Amino acid sequence: MKTKIDLPAAARTKLVELLNARLADAIDLQTQCKQAHWNVKGPSFIALHKLFDEINEDVEEYVDDLAERAVALGGIAEGTARAAVKRSTLEEYSVKITGEEDHLDALSTALAHFGKQARAGIEASNDLKDADTADLFTEISRGVDKWLWMVEAHLQNGR
Repeated sequence: MKTKIDLPAAARTKLVELLNARLADAIDLQTQCKQAHWNVKGPSFIALHKLFDEINEDVEEYVDDLAERAVALGGIAEGTARAAVKRSTLEEYSVKITGEEDHLDALSTALAHFGKQARAGIEASNDLKDADTADLFTEISRGVDKWLWMVEAHLQNGR
């Protein structure tokens, strides 16, 4: 699509592809947060139930920001569930787990991977000379690292 954004068309095409790849991961991460939120069981249920929902709320913002940036650059946001399934690079989240530690481990793995992909997005955006998209990925990376820290804190019991 046409836009007056002053980035070369070839760079915008690559950026839209990158944004859609991370959009798929973000949609997948959002569903994983809700899976954990709905199914966690154990003595820390209420704390984890709330934590997982708070993470989901931030990830929902990442989904929206990634999609809107792709469209702003003249692309199409590929945000359907089927597109996310085809493109996501996150590990499959087990629908059979219920225990606190299992959910914490699975969600921390997903957050760590998503954070790594966001940091790769910073580099790729900088290489394509798009400071705004790099800034978006920086914001996402910072937020994901904060949530990863909070999830991992539940797994650190002084061992």
